[in-house]
Amino acid sequence: MITFLQGTLVEALPTQVAIDVNGVGYEVTIPLSSYEKLPPPGNKVRLLTHLAVREDAHVLYGFVTTAERDLFRLLINSVSGIGPKTALNILSGMTPAAFRGAVANGDVKALSRINGVGKKTAERIVVELKDRFGAAATWELASAQHGLTPEEQKINDAVLALLALGFKIGQAQDAVRAAYAVLGPSAALEELVRTALKTSGK
Repeated sequence: MITFLQGTLVEALPTQVAIDVNGVGYEVTIPLSSYEKLPPPGNKVRLLTHLAVREDAHVLYGFVTTAERDLFRLLINSVSGIGPKTALNILSGMTPAAFRGAVANGDVKALSRINGVGKKTAERIVVELKDRFGAAATWELASAQHGLTPEEQKINDAVLALLALGFKIGQAQDAVRAAYAVLGPSAALEELVRTALKTSGK
């Protein structure tokens, strides 16, 4: 399994790139979200990859971020009727955070606006994935819609960590605020989460 490629970006198109890795050229299919994050050709680049093996071809899919690749794999492995092409369309039309928020909120309308995703597919996505997302996805989407300072981002990440541990949103916010009041702005994220867990009694 090829998990990533690191080399020189030779060519970049909205749907695919060519990367020179020690003299070997790799053609990689990408979503628009990754294309927008690429450096100009001639620069070094690192893409996380997913290798799809078919009878007639081996296809490499590439992603700039872990969140993009994770969502791609979730879609093709967990939602019936969704293949790589539709998964790439979803990544091209919506950020992973916005997608998780839309699924958690059952927003079929937002999902069906993505190119190649009709109402029936959007409804199937919500039904099959909603249980995987929850309060954390809703909170993440709300935070992504506002510009956060570094300190606000740290607090936000601490809240997300507690949500992942099973806290409700109100409990997570209260615990993180209490920890932040004790530790102050210089506290590291890990310390903030540990203190929040202690003060909450969990």
